[in-house]
Amino acid sequence: MLDENIHKMVEHANTQIEDVPTINILLCYLLYKIKKPIQPDQLYEIAIGTETINYFYYQDSVNYLKSNGLIRSETIDGTEYFVLEKKGIVCAKQLKSYVPKSYRDKLVLAALRYFAKIKYEQEIKIEYIPLEKGYYTHVRCLDDDESDLMDLKLFAPDMTQAKLIGEKIMLNPSGFYGKVIELALSNTERDYDLSDN
Repeated sequence: MLDENIHKMVEHANTQIEDVPTINILLCYLLYKIKKPIQPDQLYEIAIGTETINYFYYQDSVNYLKSNGLIRSETIDGTEYFVLEKKGIVCAKQLKSYVPKSYRDKLVLAALRYFAKIKYEQEIKIEYIPLEKGYYTHVRCLDDDESDLMDLKLFAPDMTQAKLIGEKIMLNPSGFYGKVIELALSNTERDYDLSDN
C-alpha cells in the first residue's frame, strides 16, 4: 500500500522547472558543459524533450539570456547558433549549485545522447526493403567522405522485426560495426577430424 501511494505521488509530482532564474543557470550550465555552439532548435529539443523545463519559461529564459549578454546568437556557415558568453560561463560555474545536480545531469546526458544520435544518423543509413516474403534491413556504415565502410542486408520476416533490427543497431552503431568486424576477423576455418579412429 505504501509503495502504491509513493508511486502515485511520483506520477503527479511536477518535475518541470518553472522558475526562470533556475532555468537561466541550467541553460548556461548545459552550454558550458557541451563546450560548443548549439543551434536554437537543438537547444529547444534537448531542454523541452527531457520534460525538465516548461516551454513558456524556456522561452522567457532564452530571451533573458540573450538580452543580458549571457548568450549570443551567431551565424556560422549560414546557420544560427547560440554561443555562451563570458558572463554565461561565470553563471554556469558560480551558480550551478542553485540547481539540483539531478536536473543538471539529466540535461547534460540528454544533450550528449542527442548529439551522439545526430552523429550516428550521419554515419549509419538504414532503409527497409520489402521482399515477396519479408523485408531486408539495409545497413550502410559510412566514413567521413560518404564512402561505404560496410554495406549489409539483414533479413526479417516482417516490417516490425525489420524495424526492431534497425532500432537496435541505432542504439550503438559503432558497437554493431565493431562486433561485425571482430567476428569477421576472428572467424577461422572449421576444424576437421582427420584421425584414424
